[in-house]
Amino acid sequence: MWPYDWPSPARAIATTVAASVAAARTRDESAFFEHTADLADLPADQVTIVLSAVIRELLEAAHPDGLDADDIRAVLTDVLRHSLPWLPTLDPTTVATALTGALGIDEHPDRPPTNPHPAAILLIAHLTEATRIPTEAGITRAINEVARAETIEMP
Repeated sequence: MWPYDWPSPARAIATTVAASVAAARTRDESAFFEHTADLADLPADQVTIVLSAVIRELLEAAHPDGLDADDIRAVLTDVLRHSLPWLPTLDPTTVATALTGALGIDEHPDRPPTNPHPAAILLIAHLTEATRIPTEAGITRAINEVARAETIEMP
């Protein structure tokens, strides 16, 4: 399913993100928490980079003319409306943190945020449905882009 030339951490991230998104789509709370806990066992920086890249790509696909405050509010509202019925303990702030973090906006640089990975998964689940972009395709493009960016030498 995933490219064979990816290093094992990239494959593990891709597989776990895909499983987490599938659990979110089916509203399987136990599977969602199991898979997002597995994400916590992977390199946090790499997971964050991949999740952010997937979210950015999906936002660009969903809003090809640009993203404004109303669009951001709508995404947050939709994710919360779909997630809170089956995840009643979800903190809306973590969804906002995951979204703003993916956009490169750090609202609280002096205070480390709570783990935004589960919230990022909820954003990806919502945005893949909204854009009809297959989850695996978004993950593959994000990992390939991160790998490409890491191989470019800066002058």
